[in-house]
Amino acid sequence: MLQGGIDSISEKEFRQLTGFIKEHYGINLGNEKKALVVSRLFSVLANNNFDSFSEYFNYIVSDTTGDAVVMLLNKITTNHTFFMREPEHFIYFRDKILPDLTPKLPDKDLRVWSAGCSTGEEPYTLAMIMDEYFGMEKGIWNKKVLATDISINVLNTAKKCEYSDEQMSALPKNWKLGYFKKNSNDKYRLVDRIRNEVIYRKFNLMDEIFPFKKRFHVIFCRNVMIYFDKNTRQKLVDKFYEFIEPGGYFFIGHSESLNQIKTDFKYVAPAAYRKG
Repeated sequence: MLQGGIDSISEKEFRQLTGFIKEHYGINLGNEKKALVVSRLFSVLANNNFDSFSEYFNYIVSDTTGDAVVMLLNKITTNHTFFMREPEHFIYFRDKILPDLTPKLPDKDLRVWSAGCSTGEEPYTLAMIMDEYFGMEKGIWNKKVLATDISINVLNTAKKCEYSDEQMSALPKNWKLGYFKKNSNDKYRLVDRIRNEVIYRKFNLMDEIFPFKKRFHVIFCRNVMIYFDKNTRQKLVDKFYEFIEPGGYFFIGHSESLNQIKTDFKYVAPAAYRKG
């Protein structure tokens, strides 16, 4: 192994790799991320006997299976989440949005999308809220949550529906008792009736075509656009606006903002917007 090959990255190699990531996946990695990129990808290069980041990049672009890109994205993105993260949004969804929207949907079809769903805590929380809200009427509603992410790893983790005490710490006690069962691994496993309310799909938000036949009433895309530059955020917000029903709602993370974005979304609450 060449010393200085896989434990450092040249300016050219860094621009080549980060340019590819930004062009195809929207993730913007500036020079300050060099050390992070090297540290997170070091094991990939070492385990595959690559002598340099140039060799690794050539492997990524020539891999027709797509596995190399998936591994790259899994390594460089941070998937940190937990139940009831930024809880004000879930309270607003329960107390404001559901009472506002449901009387206006005679077809009983409520479409909710968790974009950048990570390991499932967000979409499962939405599913539990709707389970409680609809009560005895839940059987007559189509209320499944679409949950998408670019990472196969986090989607597979989400589908397992197993969470630690730490991940569950913010959940109300009645939810722990009513919606989870402790298994032999000392993890909490979500009950099937809530698991089945969430549909998982691998999806790249940078795709030119959004393959949805109907628009959504609510879209959660929280703490995802922090990876993107302004132009990428603008294009994505425009797409979200297009794919939300008039009167529908859009949530972003509290560390994010639409202040520098040209949009017709109207502010309704912190990090929450509505389409007129």
